[in-house]
Amino acid sequence: MNSDSESLQHQYLDWLLTDDVKNHERSVECEENDGVKKLLNEATASKSSEPKLGGTPQAFQLGEIPTVQDRFQAVLKRRLQIQAQDHPPLFPWETQLIDYPDFVDEPSMTLVPSWGWMVQQSKLTLPTRLPERVFQQLLEQCQALVTSSVPLGAKLVQVVENFFPNESQALNDIAGLVLRSTYRSVSTLETMPAIQSDYSDLQPRQQMALSLLAAKQLLENLTLPLSATSPVVERQWLTSVGALNIRVEYQSLGKLTKLLVQAELPVKGTLTLRGSGTLAMTTSSTSGYLNVELGCEQLNPIYTLEVEFPEIDEQSLLFVINPTI
Repeated sequence: MNSDSESLQHQYLDWLLTDDVKNHERSVECEENDGVKKLLNEATASKSSEPKLGGTPQAFQLGEIPTVQDRFQAVLKRRLQIQAQDHPPLFPWETQLIDYPDFVDEPSMTLVPSWGWMVQQSKLTLPTRLPERVFQQLLEQCQALVTSSVPLGAKLVQVVENFFPNESQALNDIAGLVLRSTYRSVSTLETMPAIQSDYSDLQPRQQMALSLLAAKQLLENLTLPLSATSPVVERQWLTSVGALNIRVEYQSLGKLTKLLVQAELPVKGTLTLRGSGTLAMTTSSTSGYLNVELGCEQLNPIYTLEVEFPEIDEQSLLFVINPTI
């Protein structure tokens, strides 16, 4: 694909992510302007509601001006109260109205901490933030499919299709756009347009594009490719208790091949390295460095690395190691 074609793909994805949002913002702005004009008209009508003599505008005495001002302020206050009742404001973390208790009846009730693996979203390059529920389901689907041998485009569609039932054609179209666009380059990801709207306020096709972009980056984060020219690969995954740093190295000692994994854990945890019937596991009771390795005469097509942190979540984090040496 030439550079002109990639540029068109890039521009089209920019438009898909931002165009509907801008139209929505202009619509809201027009509604707000109409509301202000209506308030002014009501206030003007209230000031001119007194009977007129011979069609001549009534002149107010100096002492009557505060009365007119009070009337206008009362009309404005009433209108604002009605709007607030019809459309109550939400906190930044809310997507709908929630009734909170006035007090906690049971002392055992505490705030539930955020999902432990959620912090990694801050390392993704996305135009707006995903809700925790959406990110968690995307990550779970990515881990279920990360070892699959199906092409990346089909894998992306399978990750997000549960969010958009009966939209397989649209998902395939946008997945192809995500793969063909220059967003596959790390440098161009930094130029992705920002969206000033929450995920729940986006149009369905925008949600599809955003979910597919997130799924693509998550799959890349969970994949550790090794090659003869790059026998070492490193990854970092942020958690609610600190950063998990992973270093995977391929070593060849004569006829013996060894895969070595070194991890820096933020808390106590377990590493499990698997590959074609072989398994190695090690556990640490504290934070710090932890090593695990597998030796074999020939490398397997894929290996999996499972990281468990019981303190933050019962669900482990699964990486796939793809050696092409």
